[in-house]
Amino acid sequence: MASMKHEQCRLTHRGRTFHFVSYEAEDANPDKKLPGRPPTWYLVSSNNRWPAIPYLPEQTATEVEAQCVAWLEAVVFAAAPPPPAAAPEPPQRFLRPDTGVAPI
Repeated sequence: MASMKHEQCRLTHRGRTFHFVSYEAEDANPDKKLPGRPPTWYLVSSNNRWPAIPYLPEQTATEVEAQCVAWLEAVVFAAAPPPPAAAPEPPQRFLRPDTGVAPI
């Protein structure tokens, strides 16, 4: 039976509403090869959850909100890396100039 009461934090950032829920620690499960997890705040959306920040019971609601906003900025609103450079086109020296096809 769970000994921790789940806490919730709803905040609006950049015009969007986010819902965070705290979950208690999970023990490691060697049979399923799952590592243990510390108590954590998770971002919950569309029946999914993503680990966000560590859960510390002594934190105030203001501190939790500030850390959640910092996590959102670093993870959710982070700039996407530039796409990889396109591969160069193969040389055209073996194609016939009049038709653009290789000679047979």
